[in-house]
Amino acid sequence: MILRLGSIIRKEFIQILRDRRTLAIILVIPIMQLFLLGYAATTDIKNVPLGVWDQSRSPQSRELLDAFRSANYFTIAYDVGSLDDVRNLIERGEVRGVLIIPPDYPLHVSKGDAQVSMILDGSDATAGSTALSAAQLIGQSYATTVLANQTDLIGMSAGIKPPLEVRTQVWYNPDLVSAYFMIPGVIGMILYAIASILTATTIVRERERGTIEQLIVTPIRSWELVVGKILPYVIVSFFDTFEVLIIGHWWFGIPVRGDLGLILITSGLLLLSSLGIGLLASTIANTQQEAYLTVWLTLLPSIFLSGFFFPLEAMPPVLQAVSYIIPIRYYLIIIRALLIKGVGISAIQNQVIALTIFGVVIMGLAAVRFRKRLD
Repeated sequence: MILRLGSIIRKEFIQILRDRRTLAIILVIPIMQLFLLGYAATTDIKNVPLGVWDQSRSPQSRELLDAFRSANYFTIAYDVGSLDDVRNLIERGEVRGVLIIPPDYPLHVSKGDAQVSMILDGSDATAGSTALSAAQLIGQSYATTVLANQTDLIGMSAGIKPPLEVRTQVWYNPDLVSAYFMIPGVIGMILYAIASILTATTIVRERERGTIEQLIVTPIRSWELVVGKILPYVIVSFFDTFEVLIIGHWWFGIPVRGDLGLILITSGLLLLSSLGIGLLASTIANTQQEAYLTVWLTLLPSIFLSGFFFPLEAMPPVLQAVSYIIPIRYYLIIIRALLIKGVGISAIQNQVIALTIFGVVIMGLAAVRFRKRLD
């Protein structure tokens, strides 16, 4: 049995090494996904181009602009001189917002009732909302500094206290780096996409070439054929997982706080579902193109309804209900908790149980259907 199984596995690895497209998918695409999503798909808003219409031209207004520069959220890119300039810059997309400082700003600063305006481009809702929050925080911080300086000058700092002090703490990701959220999700997407697509297409390719019949007439059992065909892609998927983990840790600084063994075990549970979906697709499709499209029918909902890009809590209740039948939904909760929070099994046991059930059921159905088709 071991010799028969080893022969199938050896044949599959030889086929992988000879197929340059498969090698590119296995080795290059995970790295491309990692860097594209790690850098491009980010919710961190930094260096937002900002126009400034400073009608005051006073030391006080320059201090306010210095506060905006030092926060690293904005880059003062244009000096605006009229409302038409404001409109033109925003319409052309050259700035995300314009800060307007009125001419009587120094007078009102001394009175304690100064106001400035911030016009933001709302066409990009994510960038706009984040820039709005950043502008408000910078303004509050600067106002507090001005208040402290004024009270020090008149010797009343001990008698004037703000009515409310809010102290915030951010656990696990103090700088709110979006790569901490995105890169663990890349691991799930790689395990799901590569395992299911390669498993589906490689089995259909055997059928297209007529070699599947040759394998059937050899003295091997159907389950040995199934295991021999999918085991190489299990090894390849784990290789890609380590590849993303290592690059994500050393390049992006993603922490690996959880137990590595638990990470591998839960990744294996997701692989059960991924390989099962690929195996099911191979029993439905007659060509590699059909197999690829069949897998993509499940891949697209998994991307958008798993919490990979968008928080599940923000979705309509119907879509939240649909997400419960998507295995990768549970894995993303698991992998983010293990890498970022360093939790133990007790914190993720519900997700592990759900992932196990999905993996066993999907792989069981796929194996039964695949064996019947061989027969």
